Amino acid sequence: MSRYSTYWTGWACTLVIASASLLPGTASAVPAFARQTGQNCVACHAGGQFPDLTPYGRIFKLTGYTIGERTLPLSMMGVLTANKVKVNDSTQGHTQDGNLTFNTASVFIAGKVTDNIGGFAQITYNNYDTLNPATSRWTGHSGADNMDFRYADRYIDDKQDMIFGLSLNNNPTVQDVWMSAPAWGPATAPGSTGAGGGALPKLADGLGQQVAGLGAYVYWNQTVYAELTGYKTGDGIFSFMTQGVNRDHGPQTYLKGTNPYWRLALTHAWGPHNGMLGVSGMNVKIYPDSTDPTGPTDRYRDLSFDAQYQYLLDPHTVTAQASYIHEKQNLVANFAAVNPSDTMDALRAKMSYVYQAKYGATLSYFDVHGSTNNNPNTDTRGWTPEIFWMPLQYVRVGLQYTLFDKVNGLSSNTDGAGRSAKDDNTLFFYVWGAY
Repeated sequence: MSRYSTYWTGWACTLVIASASLLPGTASAVPAFARQTGQNCVACHAGGQFPDLTPYGRIFKLTGYTIGERTLPLSMMGVLTANKVKVNDSTQGHTQDGNLTFNTASVFIAGKVTDNIGGFAQITYNNYDTLNPATSRWTGHSGADNMDFRYADRYIDDKQDMIFGLSLNNNPTVQDVWMSAPAWGPATAPGSTGAGGGALPKLADGLGQQVAGLGAYVYWNQTVYAELTGYKTGDGIFSFMTQGVNRDHGPQTYLKGTNPYWRLALTHAWGPHNGMLGVSGMNVKIYPDSTDPTGPTDRYRDLSFDAQYQYLLDPHTVTAQASYIHEKQNLVANFAAVNPSDTMDALRAKMSYVYQAKYGATLSYFDVHGSTNNNPNTDTRGWTPEIFWMPLQYVRVGLQYTLFDKVNGLSSNTDGAGRSAKDDNTLFFYVWGAY
């Protein structure tokens, strides 16, 4: 919708120019929004820590990123990282060497277009996009990342407060305002180990920057949230949402028809506390051969339960998040499958504490496992403690250590050659900056 406005046309031109000089992986704190609202990061982000949103930050997003005045809608983010695995595996290349490297960066076009239209578009450069097996050298590449364009309005009187709107986006749940949703959390810094790189349910992985979705939502009395969105293949007029993503990673993922995503949430705030209980789901039909989008499809049905709690009272900030996704798979098109019906489950949780919006710590837990056709590397379980410091408003320095209880479905002999799950334990240092 916003692409038809004169102002958005100007944005698009700016984006084309800016993408030539990309300066991290997930869209979260966008300084252009801070300049637009005139607010410090702590107004929108819990303890100033992206991507966790405060109640004000959630209202800002739900009202279409339109609070405040129009400003230059340009921001940049960049990440320096260093990974060190307990027992080095040379097949993992750069992530194992312990050297500080430039990892990834993004440019954002983000902000208010009109009083009812706003959004953000993110283009990301990955410095370690593709490994050439012949030369063992990595090459970088840029492409479309998270995008969310909105039309929104708000009706308030003495008895009710209703926010309603439309969202056009390219990653299921990127439009969500609670950081327990799969696209956002429980989140880790770009380039970190996360859940170990194994397979995840479709709602949590595999559709981002492959699809385009248009949906409607309503938030009533800051208590009940409901949304319904339909996703289709991100091609044709929506190809700008998937541009550059599949250059070295296979053909475009093709969905059959419109694939529904829905979301319900109950929220409540009392004093410095606020909480949310939510449920969501998605049905997906994917052609197994992306070069031939005809015939039967693999079908996935995901059901997710999530929750979030926040305590916000200066100088203390506490945020706790949890999500559980159960996926049923019907692989009728995969004739090589041992069993055409499968399941996959993903449990992820995180708790964080921030003091004075500068010093903080988090503890994350992940447990992903699947049944017959999901090969053993689906089964991964572990913990990630982290400490971080924000010396400046737009700079975060952090140190994580991911401890694996299970890798490739096993605690020991995970590679058939005596390697244990603990050998994959990873120390991760990052410097995450934005402007």
